[in-house]
Amino acid sequence: MRLEGYGMGFGLAGMLAVALWAAMVVLVVALLVLAVRWLIRADQHGRTPGSQPTPPAGRDPLEILRERYARGEIDDDEFERRRRTLGG
Repeated sequence: MRLEGYGMGFGLAGMLAVALWAAMVVLVVALLVLAVRWLIRADQHGRTPGSQPTPPAGRDPLEILRERYARGEIDDDEFERRRRTLGG
């Protein structure tokens, strides 16, 4: 007895499973590449990821604070809080 129509093919479900598996592999590789780029970029700037950059030696911290305020990196409240902390 021979069954017709039951070949060795995967069918639609098999093709979908392969496509989803391939998409997952691509996603994992992309995330790994982004993580490595982020770590390399942070290392090139001489700091660990998530840390604040250190000011260059010899510069007045209050002057740096004023520059950051002028560039719009910090708002009025943050400027005043940090200025008081620096004692200026």
